[in-house]
Amino acid sequence: MPRSVPEAAAELTEQAAAKAAAATGPAGYLKSSVLAGVYVGIAVVLLVSVSAPLAAAGSPVTRLVQGAVFGLALTLVVFAGAELFTGNVMVLAHGISRRSAGWRSAGTVGALSLVGNAIGSLALAGAVHLSGVLSAGPGPTGSSPAVALLDSMVDGKTAATGPQLFWRAVLCNALVCLAVWMATRAATDGAKLMVLWWGLLAFIGSGFEHSIANMTTFSLAALEGVAGWADLAGNLVWTIPGNIVGGLLVAAAYAGRAGRVSGSTALPPPGAVREAAVPGPRQAA
Repeated sequence: MPRSVPEAAAELTEQAAAKAAAATGPAGYLKSSVLAGVYVGIAVVLLVSVSAPLAAAGSPVTRLVQGAVFGLALTLVVFAGAELFTGNVMVLAHGISRRSAGWRSAGTVGALSLVGNAIGSLALAGAVHLSGVLSAGPGPTGSSPAVALLDSMVDGKTAATGPQLFWRAVLCNALVCLAVWMATRAATDGAKLMVLWWGLLAFIGSGFEHSIANMTTFSLAALEGVAGWADLAGNLVWTIPGNIVGGLLVAAAYAGRAGRVSGSTALPPPGAVREAAVPGPRQAA
């Protein structure tokens, strides 16, 4: 059986306090955020590498395979421990509602995690580009299957209008944060893995927009010469706000439900949060 809503809400309350405390040491918190950008980037590279041959062959299962492998992203973030901007939106919004974190702390956590995620995404993209793994094996058109897939992916994203990107980002982070919330309620690590996998399968399979994943996708495309850095900026200006709204919606929905079930969640007394560092498998990203 999953943990109760009040239990999960209490854990999110503690997580918010822990994140706010950890962000008072910006260097360490930034390092944890860099790791999250790297972890999501690894999942992007895996997605491109394994689905490129399918896309080149016109296989109808391409997107299904992409969604099936992208669960690695949140698996690494949650189980290795790192600070992901999109999940932090929900956690800190919940913390504000429970008064375990303030607006200033939430802004600091959000800014540090977003900057750190960007640094990690760019660093991972640069390392992958230098390795040459995506450009190996040129196809009939001259580009490798992986580069051709990157080209088509960024073309699809840049062809969307701003409002379309915004709402795709809202839906994306609603699913990501729903996965994080379900992982918080899960009683075993096996259950956590499953709900994280299903949440990411849903957003990748549906074609929604994740700002941090896009940082790696567009960076790889730019380094391979099939996109420009302005394309990345044009995407993020819509997807970051959309991801924020998606996280806030999930926080509002389940904070309200927790309040109706439990009345009020007691805040941990000063010093009760023993871990102000990166959450482990028993906590959400």
